[in-house]
Amino acid sequence: MTTVSVLSLKPRQEASRQEASQEDVAALMREIGRRARAAARRMAVVPGPAKDAALREAASALRAAAPAILAANAADMAEATAKGLPAATLDRLALNPARVAAIAEAVESIAGLPDPVGRMLATYERPNGLTIERVATPLGVVGVIFESRPNVTADAGALCLKAGNAAILRAGSESHRSATAIAAAMIEGLTRHGLPGDAIQLVPTKDRAAVGAMLTGLDGAIDVIVPRGGKGLVARVQDEARVPVFAHLEGICHVYVHAAADLAMARGVVRNSKLRRTGVCGAAETLLVDRACAGTHLGPLVSDLIAAGCAVRGDAAVQAADARVAPATEEDWRTEYLDAIISVRVVDGLEAAIDHIETYGSHHTESILTEDRDAAERFLAEVDSAIVVHNASTQFADGGEFGFGAEIGIATGRMHARGPVGVEQLTTFKYRVRGTGQIRP
Repeated sequence: MTTVSVLSLKPRQEASRQEASQEDVAALMREIGRRARAAARRMAVVPGPAKDAALREAASALRAAAPAILAANAADMAEATAKGLPAATLDRLALNPARVAAIAEAVESIAGLPDPVGRMLATYERPNGLTIERVATPLGVVGVIFESRPNVTADAGALCLKAGNAAILRAGSESHRSATAIAAAMIEGLTRHGLPGDAIQLVPTKDRAAVGAMLTGLDGAIDVIVPRGGKGLVARVQDEARVPVFAHLEGICHVYVHAAADLAMARGVVRNSKLRRTGVCGAAETLLVDRACAGTHLGPLVSDLIAAGCAVRGDAAVQAADARVAPATEEDWRTEYLDAIISVRVVDGLEAAIDHIETYGSHHTESILTEDRDAAERFLAEVDSAIVVHNASTQFADGGEFGFGAEIGIATGRMHARGPVGVEQLTTFKYRVRGTGQIRP
């Protein structure tokens, strides 16, 4: 008789438990997908006033649930602190009464936006008498995978709801308690007005297998995935997703100071673009200065940045302008610092600036500072980024600043959703054809 030791069984038992756990998660996620698809069918025909009333009720529920949300967040914060998570992560995770109030206000602002569903995008009549209409319709089911920002729960849920969609939300483990409390309040508001509670579902497990399941599309239940988080998360989603993705991988944003730039304006815009908030994706990471104005503009711009506590890495011309500048490497032009660091290069005119952006940029946000309208128009036309700006800060790359109420993320792809993804970008369209008995010969 063959004897098998208990020790040799343990790895097999552990593997069996893991397989069973993965099967359980897969079954859970399929059920969530099925319920979301059913909810999306109902949401597609909910009138705008009913959606708005439900969102306002959700905002009220969020305010009423503030003590529970803050208690859940305190537990998340304690665990995150014990794990030694970075200060920037802790800041994104932290909630306080003012932040909870702001979450509720954002939901209310989304309720106040025009209904994006049913918009007539085009209408025309064919020679045979057929009338063809292109009408905005919901996308269906939107999967949102996010990390440490619990406010994404409410923002994403409200935006998806306003656009007539259902949302499947998967929070990061560090924000799971906070997100659960926020989602519970949102769902309470929806159901009070007769909307399906399954229109907003927060994945109840922290198991990473849930993310993998969402990326497969849940047997066709998910129509699009939106990742909100760090480069590692976004890269994984873009690599593995079997459904369309609205996202940006990096925000390597540029400010180009053209030869005809007003120096006073440039000093204010450059400082704001880099330093207003260094950790946001719209923060400028590279400053390009036209050689034609470098003699007057480069020194003050670099000095301002250094005086404000920003480290500057530059090419030879920039180092010559200020001895405090460290040499820039090839890697610097490709780096999203998300910190008080900026790379600076002197370029030979508009075409060289555009070439640099095309070579090193991430197609996120670029700004030109100039009083030359022709140069500005060429920059806006030729730079292939989701957001191009003339005489303003790159930090306006934000759905709220665009008048969208909020955003579910910034997209740098070339699908219809590009730049801040708000309620209109969370719709697609269909054609309605009206006839009087026409047949095709």
